[in-house]
Amino acid sequence: MAEAEGCDINQKDNMRDTPLAWAAWNGHEAVVKLLLSRDDIDPDKPGEDGQTPLMLAACNGHDGIVKILLGRDDVNPNKSDDDGQTPLLLAAYNGHEGAVRMLLGRGDVNPNKPDQHGKTPLEWGARNGDEAVVKMLLGRDDINSGESNKDGTWPLSWAAFNGHERVVKMLLGRDDVDPNKSDRHGQTPLWSAAYNGHEGVVKILLGRGDVNPNKPDKDGQTPLSCAARNGHTRVVALLRPPTAATHRTD
Repeated sequence: MAEAEGCDINQKDNMRDTPLAWAAWNGHEAVVKLLLSRDDIDPDKPGEDGQTPLMLAACNGHDGIVKILLGRDDVNPNKSDDDGQTPLLLAAYNGHEGAVRMLLGRGDVNPNKPDQHGKTPLEWGARNGDEAVVKMLLGRDDINSGESNKDGTWPLSWAAFNGHERVVKMLLGRDDVDPNKSDRHGQTPLWSAAYNGHEGVVKILLGRGDVNPNKPDKDGQTPLSCAARNGHTRVVALLRPPTAATHRTD
């Protein structure tokens, strides 16, 4: 096939993206292979917002292209964009299990690398209730499941806040997860679950002997008081103290 003489295969358009970036973003696997056959191609060249072709493919779940790019020595799987997001974080955020699996299969991929706000791939998986993604991330020996971000929130607090019961159970099975840990507002996972009326999560947390049901936030509100405030009757029933026994005096 004849090639245009003098064509710059790495030239960016007005949106600061290269031909390879556009092909990766839209999932055109054959075009990606054709472009990568050129010796002068830069497969890791960042474009708009600092995103590389690998990031764009992982973000959109184009597994075939992710596999091709990961097979090259000149592609950095830990490279961050302008917001600090890695290919793994973008894949986890969007729930693309295939891309997450391939990226985690690389020993040199850091599963804990946060974005500029301190959010990690595991936090996004837990926040979205993506059980498959969370399970894969927890399968890594080097995963840190108890680390807080800049806001003081962490995977368990988000899973509890959004009522993701199965993810809550997975995280509570970890030794490095403290179920009483508070965020910067003093809110524990139990507080968050009670506030939003997630009865199932409240039951799971109360079923543990090490969860303090009376721990208040920085405004002095306990899980019981915020559940009552929001009218979550079934949660209030779980949290209220047992009725004191009465005795006849006659």
